[in-house]
Amino acid sequence: MKKIKTILVVGASGATGRLVLKQLLGSGQNVKAIVRRLTSLPEPLRDDPRLSLIQASLSELSDSEIATHVDGCDGVISCLGHNLTFKGLFGHPRRLVTDATRRLCEATQASPPEAPIRFVLMNTTGNSNRDLNEPISFAQKCVIGLLRLLLPPHADNEEAADYLRTKIGQKDPAIEWVAVRPDGLVDDESLTDYDLYASPIRSAIFDAGKTSRINVAHFMSELSTDDDLWLKWKGQMPVIYNQIQLSEPKS
Repeated sequence: MKKIKTILVVGASGATGRLVLKQLLGSGQNVKAIVRRLTSLPEPLRDDPRLSLIQASLSELSDSEIATHVDGCDGVISCLGHNLTFKGLFGHPRRLVTDATRRLCEATQASPPEAPIRFVLMNTTGNSNRDLNEPISFAQKCVIGLLRLLLPPHADNEEAADYLRTKIGQKDPAIEWVAVRPDGLVDDESLTDYDLYASPIRSAIFDAGKTSRINVAHFMSELSTDDDLWLKWKGQMPVIYNQIQLSEPKS
């Protein structure tokens, strides 16, 4: 069942974040979005009367300012990620996603809403759900270990999901969460059928599938507004694949 909600989106100006905004507004939701530059969003989105834009860098907002923006929201969708540049990969802040997740959750806990907010985090299949003891080959463990050491964004993704798993957990009175794990991201114009699994069904390193950003945006938006879908996946780290990819023979 869907109701009109107010959703805060961070990372809204990114490739997936813009699609999340479009999905939410298209389904009639009220949306707040924190963006560094207003012009980073297409004009049709900026002009939507249901969208409230907050021009700021989340990392530069005070705790009280974050609490103000979270107040009155039914959910938070985080599409934050590191830019694929040298500075984005190796510069500061190295824990961009983790710090944002922690601060948004702490702001919510400081002034608990009547009903728990829904926190939806965009993550990656390169990160395991350690609640499930997911099987990973020795070779993949070695590669993931190197990524963890050499690429700060990978460790950031791991720590952000671990914060939700271990610090928020399954019984927090103020926050419920889902960490969405797409496989290899691609840019497609149209929404297609997609499949959801509790754990990866293929190797994220040696046999990666494809997941279009628009499908990820649709699933994350649906999680924040569809009660039945939320009940199915809350407290989990579902993996999303484009359905068409699964029907093709593997090379």
